[in-house]
This record gives sequence, C-alpha cells and structure tokens, in this order.
Amino acid sequence: MANFSKSNVPQFSVDVYQNEYLPEGVGEVNAIVTVTATGGGTIGSAVAAPHLYSPGQGPSAAVVLMVDCSGSMDYPPTKMRNARDATAAAVDALRDGVHFAVVGGTHVAKEVYPGSGRLAVADAATRDQAKQALRRLNAGGGTAIGTWLRLADRLLASADVAIRHGILLTDGRNEHESPEDLKAALDACAGRFTCDARGVGTDWEVKEVTGIASALLGTADIVADPAGLADDFTRMMETAMGKEVADVSLRLWTPVGTTVRFVKQVAPTVEELTGRRTEAGPRAGDYPLGSWGDESRDYHLCVEVPPAHLGQEMLAARVSLVIPQPGGGAQSLGAQGLVRAVWTDDVAASTSINPQVAHYTGQAELAEAIQEGLDLRKAGDIDGATAKLGRAVQLASASGNADTAKLLAKVVDVVDAATGTVRLKAKVEEADEMTLETRSTKTVRVKK
Repeated sequence: MANFSKSNVPQFSVDVYQNEYLPEGVGEVNAIVTVTATGGGTIGSAVAAPHLYSPGQGPSAAVVLMVDCSGSMDYPPTKMRNARDATAAAVDALRDGVHFAVVGGTHVAKEVYPGSGRLAVADAATRDQAKQALRRLNAGGGTAIGTWLRLADRLLASADVAIRHGILLTDGRNEHESPEDLKAALDACAGRFTCDARGVGTDWEVKEVTGIASALLGTADIVADPAGLADDFTRMMETAMGKEVADVSLRLWTPVGTTVRFVKQVAPTVEELTGRRTEAGPRAGDYPLGSWGDESRDYHLCVEVPPAHLGQEMLAARVSLVIPQPGGGAQSLGAQGLVRAVWTDDVAASTSINPQVAHYTGQAELAEAIQEGLDLRKAGDIDGATAKLGRAVQLASASGNADTAKLLAKVVDVVDAATGTVRLKAKVEEADEMTLETRSTKTVRVKK
C-alpha cells in the first residue's frame, strides 16, 4: 500500500499569465492563473489547522464508496462481480486510520459496511471485514442516486476529519427519482464532500454522471469494459489518499467599478466556476477549488474594468487562496497574484494575445464544440454535427491535444485536421461516442 504520509501541508503558489496592455477605450482583462501545491512544505507563514494532521500520518480523511446494485448490474453477471472486486481493490488502497464506509445503491441506499450509521477506521482487520461484506452484494432494484449521495453525506458528516470524499459507480440511468430530486441532493452535498463518479458499460447517461462529478468537484470517466474497474478504482482511491488540504477557495478581489465576467478552471479539465461564487467581504468573492494534494491547475479569469486613458494603469484583480477556519472565517494560504491593466497606444503590445490565454480559450472552445457536435449528431443534424466536430478536430490538432484527437477519430473520418475537414462515420460504437463525450473537457497544459 502506498505511503502518503506528510510531515506538513503543501506550500501553495500562484502565477499569473496575461498581456496587461490594452488599447484606449478597451476594458476587458484576461489572465490565466496557475495554482500549484507542493507537498512537504508549509503554507507561507500560516500554520495548518491542528486537526489536519496526526504525527506520522497523512491528513485525517473519510471516504464512502457508493456501488450501484440495481438489477441491471446483473447483465452481464460479470459486471456485479467486477464491481465487487473493484470496490475491494479500493478498500485495499485505504491508508491506515482513514474513516470509511461502503454503500449499496438501488432505488434506496443501504449501508453495506460497517452499518448502524457509522464509519469504520481502516486497518488490516476492518479492510478484511469490508471485503467479506462486499461478497454479499447482489443486484436487484432500481436507481435513485440522490439517496446514495444523501446517505454518504450523513456518514461523512459523522467524522471530524479534514478530507471528505465519495466514490460513486453506476451502470444505468437515474430512473427512480426525478432530475429535481437529484439536483436537490447535489445542492445539499455541494461543499460538504468531493466525489468522483464512474459510469460502467454503456447504458448510463453521460450528462448525469459528469453533472454529479462537476457539482461535487470530482472527476468523471467511463469504464466501458467492467474488467477495467479494479485498476480505475485503485487509482481513484490512491489519488484521494494523496489529498492533503480540503476546501481550498480562490478569493478574487476587484476594485470599484469592475465586473467579473467569468472564472473557470481550464486545466486539467474545463469547469465553470462563475456561478459558484460566495461573497467574502467588500468587492471579494470565493470560488471553490476542492481538495488538493501535490498538483497544479490552471484558471481563466476575465474581468471588465472601466476604460481609461493612455498611460494609465490599474490593479484589475487580486487573487489569493484561502481555506475555512473551524470557528468561522478563512485562513490565507500565503499565496497571491495580481492582474493588471495598462493602457497604451503601442499597437504591437496591445494586440498581442498572451500564449496561455490563447491556448486555454481554444481548449474551452474545443470542449464546447465536442458537446455541441455530439448533441447535433444525436438530433440528426448531420451538417451541424460535421461542422462542430470538424472545428473540434482542428482545435485538438492545433493545440496538441492528442488524446482528444484520437477519440474524435473514432467518431469522424479526418480528411484534413489542419482545416477541420471531416466526415461523420456511418457507424460509431456507443462506447467510443460516450468516451468522447465524457472526456471532452480534458485539456492539455500550455507547452512552456
């Protein structure tokens, strides 16, 4: 089992990439903000909350595994067996001392292990007990994912831990509760725990699974062949065990007269954050970034500032990172970046597009083109789908997004990638189309 112990929380850094020069009369400022967490250091001059770590241990954490046990998991029977094996593999990857539980999901949610509304504490004995309990899992019943999430929330809330995480597996559509019920459950759970979601096979709804992961700041993916579940679950759990700081927020301060047009994550995936803002004092708002281990992510900020005269300059935004304090308020993570605006009549300076901004604008357009193209294809609009997916091929090629280009090539025949000339394939495997849709928001980093 991997050792994720850390003697201290990561050190965070913020880097801002932008062209701050604007022509007279223009007020739109764009910047890419790279946030990096590096383990083994300290958080600037701040002191970590004392409950985050125990001597010789990683951060205190709780994980609930939610396994679909609906009737469709028996078709074929290997699907349920692979789900049991995958969950057992994830249990094996739990770090000693982590609180955990297993939930079986149908049209109701049932505690599989340990039961009685409790969480177990991982050690050799409880891991073995959990795997014994998994052997009794059988398929039967419907699907109401909101009930699974609400039970996971209650279980996770019972532990006084720093990191709360869920892993959810489903093979079908959420047919036994309304979309409103699922949304209400997601709204209730948002900000309380993060959750990775996986769809196994090809009978599930991509937008449902990706919507769950998006709302709960986790990852989403397809496991088309159930035989791949164990490896995927092990990787997910190892990543969860590597998280060291929960509930990080990007705090954005802007001066009077400035409007925040959008804030979105652009790497490793595209994720819209604008509507998730919570106010944090005069002219400041917090945008949730979820849990962090040793990693780096990129964010695109766009703010509208009052246009100024040539030679003037202003601070358009200040970016910092915070985590909530147990008694209320927020603690700074000791890293900040500044976004500037400078008005100039130097045409070369003011019309140059920053490479990072240009790259991620293209990556966001790529994700949107794939989604729109697949929706048009399903609706029977061949010309519209061809145009959108052709544009996606062009963007993937230009940006070096080889993984997305390979997925696109399973849905369209590429005539000329540089111009985006493609033909829709007459026959497309359902798993290939679902994989493209599920992974459409994955991006590549800027080549430094």
